[in-house]
Amino acid sequence: MTILSAQELVLPAASLGPENPLAPLRSQQELHQVQNLGELPADLRENIQYGRLHSPLPCLNQNGYDRSLADRAFPTLVLENDHVCATVLPGLGGRLYSLVDKASGDELLYRNPVFQPANLALRNAWWAGGVEWNVGSTGHWTGTCAPMHAARVEGPDGTPVLRLWELERTRNLVTQLDFWLPAGSSFLYVGVRLQNPSDAEVPAYWWSNIAVEQSPATRVLVPADQAWRFGYGKRLDLIDVPLYEGTDLTYPMRHGRAVDFFFEPLAGEQPWIASLDGDGNGLAQASTERLQGRKLFVWGEGTGGRRWQEWLSPGLQGHGYAEIQAGLARTQMEHLKLPAATSWHWLEAYGRLSVDPATAHAEDWATARTAGTAALRPMLDQLPEQESAWLTVVDAAPVERLAVGSGWGALELARTGWTVSAGTPFAADTVTSRERAWLPLLDGRLPAADAVPDGTLVSWREQLEKAEDNWLVWYHRGVARHHAGDVDGAVDAWRRSGDNPWALRNLGFVTGDLSYYERAAELLPDLVELQVEAVAAALEADVPRAGRMLERIPAAVADDPRIRLLRIRYALLTGVPETAAALLADGIQLPTVREGANPLADLWVETEEALGTRRPVPSQYQFGMGGL
Repeated sequence: MTILSAQELVLPAASLGPENPLAPLRSQQELHQVQNLGELPADLRENIQYGRLHSPLPCLNQNGYDRSLADRAFPTLVLENDHVCATVLPGLGGRLYSLVDKASGDELLYRNPVFQPANLALRNAWWAGGVEWNVGSTGHWTGTCAPMHAARVEGPDGTPVLRLWELERTRNLVTQLDFWLPAGSSFLYVGVRLQNPSDAEVPAYWWSNIAVEQSPATRVLVPADQAWRFGYGKRLDLIDVPLYEGTDLTYPMRHGRAVDFFFEPLAGEQPWIASLDGDGNGLAQASTERLQGRKLFVWGEGTGGRRWQEWLSPGLQGHGYAEIQAGLARTQMEHLKLPAATSWHWLEAYGRLSVDPATAHAEDWATARTAGTAALRPMLDQLPEQESAWLTVVDAAPVERLAVGSGWGALELARTGWTVSAGTPFAADTVTSRERAWLPLLDGRLPAADAVPDGTLVSWREQLEKAEDNWLVWYHRGVARHHAGDVDGAVDAWRRSGDNPWALRNLGFVTGDLSYYERAAELLPDLVELQVEAVAAALEADVPRAGRMLERIPAAVADDPRIRLLRIRYALLTGVPETAAALLADGIQLPTVREGANPLADLWVETEEALGTRRPVPSQYQFGMGGL
């Protein structure tokens, strides 16, 4: 018997905080930049050059979180039968938080004991653990810390299906996840569908990111004899599996630094990947053919990698986690072309795999991986049939609403008249005041009553250009023009928007004219993101001016760690390393430190050099991805 129920999960949790109201005119720094394109196969090179997202608009950044943990109840949806119990978080991107094999009692995923956002996603905020669904573009998707719609659907075998869906706003793709646990199944099935309802081709991207606990004996099995290695040196290199530079790369804890391995699928093999412990037990993930890519990611056992694990899971116990992943393309640098008015679908399976430990850990790689295929064979052979069964209900209308996502899908349907599946409805009653504020634009006006602009609906550029003029319309016109590559038109629009901090900030960002930034900061003194951006720009162009801007920062935001970081930089630039050393000695915690960045360590080293001393960088300041 399969049961679907609504429950609660209580975790120590940091506050996600408010969205950053400043328009994200460019994307977060993305680590996956490939510079040796000329050395790559033509299809791989073409996919890497196609479709990269240059801004998360119309979404705003989520960087208002902190690192203060307090117990918080998260709504969960639990699907279970006699063999498996799956826990899903509809309010956090539909994350599969837990998957328990009841016979063994094993948790098959890395279940993070806390909710602690950190700066790794396209919108900044991301958290570790479970299975995250990534759609849209290279990087963790814009909905990873946002709610999805959820409902119960009648399954093909009479058991309940848990359906989640939402509009992926950067590509306008309808994303659908169907969690299905047949009564006698020891595997959880997840049916995925991407609907492109528009009349234009869009870049498509998908990776299922699966966090699994690691130990010195953990080994990853996958049907591949080669992999594309990406070690954050901006190169993709094809290497043999399993030995690389004298190390068996299939053991996650044998790596000294962060690294990605994108496995080349073997011809004729069904796609799967597994992470097994020293006894040959662990999680296996498999899929139907469309989801071909498989990957291993490790943080590495160096100082920076260990620090990141502790940062993402405060109070970390054990050895942390690695990620095994599954995607549409061979690598995460690629986007594929999803034609207009077209849907893609596939079925994934998640469950416990047991392989004789001597075979799973055999030195002969072919012996180990073929043993994994053999153990999974009964499930693999049934996957196409299970996918066909799931497709009989893929368009079935929900029978019970379980959670509500955003109203953005309903708003887009009101603008476009697109047809989407009856299985993924965007009901009018999901529209909130936030989305409703845009409806007048369909009639040619956008009232300027709100003091804080929302994220610009960049796909509504035509409506914005035709709307009645006011400062808010000119502001949004500028953002939409900039997003479309019309920088001169954007500057003109923001100048027409007048003396408001939002347009002035954008002018400062685009033109580099610090007077715009200074006026914006004067008008909006308590918005720490604006103060940080303005002072940082001044430190690059006019250090004395930056000092005056720092003096004017109000006390309400002066102690923010991002401001303190700027004070350290200012002290070093003005020849006062003693002040920088004193600030660093206070023990700064920078909640929004970015993956791949190491600012506190860099400032520590610069300070020590200026003082003529050589004290080592404290471990709490080490976030380097490449160092040992």
